Amino acid sequence: MPAKRAVDLTVGLFLLLLLSPVLIAAGAAVALTSPGPVLHRETRIGLCGRTFARFTFRTARAGPGPVRQPTPVGRLLHRCLLDGLPQLLNVVRGEMSLVGPAPLPPRRHGRPVGADRARLGVRPGVTGLWQISGRSELPWEEMSVLDLHYVDQHWLGLDLVILARTVPAAVAGRRPHGAGRRSAKAA
Repeated sequence: MPAKRAVDLTVGLFLLLLLSPVLIAAGAAVALTSPGPVLHRETRIGLCGRTFARFTFRTARAGPGPVRQPTPVGRLLHRCLLDGLPQLLNVVRGEMSLVGPAPLPPRRHGRPVGADRARLGVRPGVTGLWQISGRSELPWEEMSVLDLHYVDQHWLGLDLVILARTVPAAVAGRRPHGAGRRSAKAA
């Protein structure tokens, strides 16, 4: 969808420029308060099953181990929805879209079926129906249903609705979940 990519690139670059003071301040806060890299890279599955490194601000102490301890700055960045801003780099690079299905880690893709297979036909998004409908509070099955609904119904107008519902939650510094499941399907 060339129009969607043009919007992603234009808006992504605009947001990177507009938010550059916030990105610099957040990066400096991460660097000055705990040792380790500023950006956290996680392998994710993108368009056509290609892997990419999704960027976020590091919110936990660097080091080995399955249990990562969050830093005070990391908790603040997460609570204010700032930890995901580096994903705008992924949007500009063409690995992600502003709106799309949730980017999945490779372990979810042994042999993708259903929503997992369908989501490989579109770029994963920084936000999506899953985020405005409850994000981490949703069970995996419901998140998959929302992703499949987006893949089947995606068009620029739906993207604009999702973006419009994401922005107020981000500005208010809370996770978007007040919209409820019923209204997300109506979007």
